[in-house]
Amino acid sequence: MKKDKIIKQQLRLQDLLISISTKYINADLSNIDKLVTKSLKKVGEFVAADRSYIFSYEFVNNTTSNTYEWCAKGIDAEIDNLQNIPVDYITQWLDAHKNGKAFYVEDVSLLPNDGEFGLRAIIEPQGIKSLMTIPMIKNNVLIGFIGFDSVNETHKYSESEKNILFVFANMLVNVIQRKENEELLKAQEQKKEELLKDLSLQNEELNEYAHVVSHDLKAPLINIHTIVNWFIDDNKDALGESFFNPLNEVLFNVERMSFLIKGILDYSTIDRLESDERQIDLNIIIQEVLKTILVPATIKITVQENLPSLHGNAWRFRQVFQNLIQNAVKYSDKEEGTIEIGVIEKKEHFEFFVKDNGIGIHSDYFEKIFKVFTKLESISSSSGIGLSIVKKIVTYYKGSIWLESKEGLGTTFYFTLPKE
Repeated sequence: MKKDKIIKQQLRLQDLLISISTKYINADLSNIDKLVTKSLKKVGEFVAADRSYIFSYEFVNNTTSNTYEWCAKGIDAEIDNLQNIPVDYITQWLDAHKNGKAFYVEDVSLLPNDGEFGLRAIIEPQGIKSLMTIPMIKNNVLIGFIGFDSVNETHKYSESEKNILFVFANMLVNVIQRKENEELLKAQEQKKEELLKDLSLQNEELNEYAHVVSHDLKAPLINIHTIVNWFIDDNKDALGESFFNPLNEVLFNVERMSFLIKGILDYSTIDRLESDERQIDLNIIIQEVLKTILVPATIKITVQENLPSLHGNAWRFRQVFQNLIQNAVKYSDKEEGTIEIGVIEKKEHFEFFVKDNGIGIHSDYFEKIFKVFTKLESISSSSGIGLSIVKKIVTYYKGSIWLESKEGLGTTFYFTLPKE
């Protein structure tokens, strides 16, 4: 009969722990304090305790503090009185906890009188007659304990009750660890968000600076170019041709700097455009681009018919095709040069290509050429920013860009733009 009673009590306590565990698993951990206190109440009432609580150990300061507490009706709360207690006062149960064992006092009145700061002197003023404390261990490190006080009368805990209270302690550790992990993730996400905002602001400021500086530099360059040309025109009859070689070199470098400034201005403009996004007919865009490019008679450009219309900004799309076509024209070295422009429709995006039969590019440069100011040669006045502009715009529209090339045979640039 007594055995059946014990078994029934064990089953009831197991059901209680399963119920608490389920709530912990499904709970919103922003309400962790309320959840823990409620579970302390349920377990405390079940084992007929008058007070149940959680303490944390702070071994840096060698103290322990009461963090959660439940008290039965008529029992005084002690949580405010039990903060930063030196662990030297509770060496007995600290030793037990360090060994992973419970510390149990069935009758406090039987403890020895061991002085003003002894265990009995700490426990008795709280009206405690019996107590049980269970260590809380996280990743093999002692972090605290849960405790159960009997105030109205002494209480004898069975071995099965002790074992199940250990399970409860582990559940508390798990839920505390889960909350710590969520708070860590939240802090990391917040830090990431702040970093992205900071980077965005820095990028915006950098673009603003580049835009202003490059814009302001254009006027003096135009003046230099104009004055040098005037001087050459006014003196070409009086001075020999060799005299003008240095001046022509000046004009070449002024032109080179002008292209560079325009490239920087275009690059910094990509993110600055107002949201003039609309449906753009790429057939019209490419025809407009071809009218602005000087194409030698030795090069034939073929454009696929019925190119798609895409939602976006006309200036950005124009920059993409203009830079890729200019690049193909510039590096054409055949007597009969060819440039093909077309598109392949995929499920979620369009894959565009600009193909030429020019000098080709060594594979070592496949990634480098998309970096700002990178050029395959340094004898021309180009800026070395064109392909960087293309990549920045394609990336802006969540697309990707790559190339296939063989030296002496030609190059094909591919890039994707999403349908939506």
